Amino acid sequence: MRLNDWQLEFEAYLLGAQSQPGAALRDSLLGSTALSAEEGLAIYHNAYRSRLLDALREDYPTLVYWLGDDQFERLASAYLQAHPSRHFSLRWLGERLADFIDGYLVAEQAAPLAELARLEWAFTLAFDAMEGEPLTLQSMASLPPADWPELRVGLLPSVQWQLCHYNSLAVWRARKDEGELPATAALDQPQVCLIWRQGLISRYRSLGAAEAHALAGMVQQGWNFAGLCVELSAHDDSAAVQAATWLKQWISDGLLERLITAEDE
Repeated sequence: MRLNDWQLEFEAYLLGAQSQPGAALRDSLLGSTALSAEEGLAIYHNAYRSRLLDALREDYPTLVYWLGDDQFERLASAYLQAHPSRHFSLRWLGERLADFIDGYLVAEQAAPLAELARLEWAFTLAFDAMEGEPLTLQSMASLPPADWPELRVGLLPSVQWQLCHYNSLAVWRARKDEGELPATAALDQPQVCLIWRQGLISRYRSLGAAEAHALAGMVQQGWNFAGLCVELSAHDDSAAVQAATWLKQWISDGLLERLITAEDE
């Protein structure tokens, strides 16, 4: 057997669900009096699979807490069968778990579980994201008044925007606090949850509908500060005050970076 063929055979064995090797791979190795080739391969296979499962448990501790070890292992094993590890880093192993859950379970079971998986993955993405250049209150204090109307902002790289239809955040908090898990429940209205990192600390905050609409307008639709004030004025007589209050909150939270346009340069 050529080396390349042997490597492919060994890879297929490691990624497969069965610890029993094929005859070609088994016969290519020599065992010892203490350990046969088949036993040695099984140890390697089981250790590799165990490490993959541990990596998923580390990325999705709330799913483990909710489902229990046995059910989570069944879910994770099915996921690994459908999406074997292809990246040199285990960091990306669980990237597709939420989408897998959507197709693996019936819709009523999948929806809250997949949403919880997306929430946990968002914390992972936020923690690993690039720093960016956060907009600060000090820099805003030095901004000339004439520049305020055209001010445009975006979210820093670590900020993850999650739309929750279920009480996923309450479930996540209960696991974090090692408390009793609440029953899964649909929210009366979908709620935006922001997840981001400040320094080495993960942060999160839920937004009310009006605040979420305002922030989405600026970071997703490209409103400048003047546009935000105009939009708010249709619903609030103190639009400029509310716009400034929210902007200060977003900057204090460490969510925003300034977008520099050609006109600003």
